[in-house]
Amino acid sequence: MLCDAHNHLQDEWLDPHREAIVAELRAVGVGAAVVNGTEEADWQAVAALADAHRWVIPSYGLHPWRVAGRTPEWRNRLIACLDRETAAGRPHGIGEIGLDRWKKPYDFADQQAVFLAQLAVAAERNLPASIHCLEAWGALEELLHRHPVPARGFLLHAYGGPLELVERFAARGAYFSFNGYFLHERKAARREVFRQVPAGRLLIETDAPAMPPPAALTRYSLPPAPDGTALHHPASLADVYPELAARRGIGEDALVRLVAENFQRLFGADPLRGNQLPAGGLPWNRCPS
Repeated sequence: MLCDAHNHLQDEWLDPHREAIVAELRAVGVGAAVVNGTEEADWQAVAALADAHRWVIPSYGLHPWRVAGRTPEWRNRLIACLDRETAAGRPHGIGEIGLDRWKKPYDFADQQAVFLAQLAVAAERNLPASIHCLEAWGALEELLHRHPVPARGFLLHAYGGPLELVERFAARGAYFSFNGYFLHERKAARREVFRQVPAGRLLIETDAPAMPPPAALTRYSLPPAPDGTALHHPASLADVYPELAARRGIGEDALVRLVAENFQRLFGADPLRGNQLPAGGLPWNRCPS
């Protein structure tokens, strides 16, 4: 069963296509997918997807691009969402969180404060944290070494950092996920990092609807968003696996097994069994919008 370590299936750009997307994900054999919230406004949509689909692992967080828009109650709302999942006994995580010096304007001190607050919750609860980083790898590495991290580890999603930091991040508990976007010709440096990541720390993601792979390498496509942005169909995961396996120098089946084992170790969910959900679902008032 295929594992998607990081996506945004709740994104409103996917609203017109979601029913068909879900059917195609099941058809290609996606056994588990981590759906990441990015702001308070989308956490309830993440929870709804997890209630509807056993293979969805919900993850709640404030993305660095969204920290300026948070409410004074953001941490209490985050805790309510996490408590809801804990009460259900369902695997869940914290994310997408992180640091970003690429998208301007930004308040880096504020980003760091919000990141550390969320990382502390992940460490206290031993929840997998999905971390975004752009143009801030040195700062991220320093913070991760100075502050507690989840004992189970954390994910550096769409890892774009230098090869020389891989060993240091891994020693702190990092897993590294890669996606089909790195199959674009200009991403040769990212593919070399992918090739050298320790086998026990390797994961695959889509980041859909962002970061689409080269169109020639996948059977799946979506119409562009209303503003013209190209959308990434998450079922492209099925076409990306063999391409990434070839670059790793292993068979596709071997990569599927390797990623499933790493996925289960980090996220605590068996891709062959899906998520566990009590009869009758979960109460909405425990994950406020």
